[in-house]
Amino acid sequence: MAQNCLQCMKYLMFVFNLLFWLGGCGILGVGIWLAVTQGNFATLSASFPSLSAANLLIATGTIVMIVGFLGCIGAIKENKYLLLSFFILLLIIFLLELIVVTLFFIYTDKIDRYAQQDLKKGLHLYGTEGNIGLTNAWSIIQTDFRCCGVSNYTDWFEVYNTSRVPDSCCLEFSENCGLHSPGTWWKAPCYETVKIWLHENLLAVGIFGLCTALVQILGLTFAMTMYCQMAKTDTYYA
Repeated sequence: MAQNCLQCMKYLMFVFNLLFWLGGCGILGVGIWLAVTQGNFATLSASFPSLSAANLLIATGTIVMIVGFLGCIGAIKENKYLLLSFFILLLIIFLLELIVVTLFFIYTDKIDRYAQQDLKKGLHLYGTEGNIGLTNAWSIIQTDFRCCGVSNYTDWFEVYNTSRVPDSCCLEFSENCGLHSPGTWWKAPCYETVKIWLHENLLAVGIFGLCTALVQILGLTFAMTMYCQMAKTDTYYA
């Protein structure tokens, strides 16, 4: 009976981690594609220039692939040490996520202030050589969210040292429209506009977070259950 349970758990664990590994391959592939075709797209931070969408996806995909690989091999080979390594690694990731989320809610105001200051600092890199990713990201955000600047369109005045904004701030886009009067520009601040959009989509973000946590808890449960079954079987046959 114990042997049958172990076999059932073995294949469940293998399929679960194979899907996990394939998901990691997909995330890594998207990250590499973004890095190759879009440069440092979505790099908005001046303090953390490597914190781009492409780099985050590549790092996440690599970690997911490593964890999934350990789980797959550990399950199919019935290797206790690989299963334990998988469990410990996944547990560390889960605990780190909990710590990050907790700290985020505790220090929301401080993070808010720092993020706005850092984004304003990043505006000075807009349009400069080697910062095509940041330039593209700001252009897309201001066009799609119909906003201008971090907290106000006047944020751009400090960048250009004159009453000017990027053309992506214009109500109706045209060449050098950022040199026209403020009446032709979007007035909404981008930081608050994006925050409002996130709040409106909080349910989707929450569901994604819960699904991610559930997948990790299932992985931990499968790994520890199989590890315990294998330990019992070894003791029985010893």
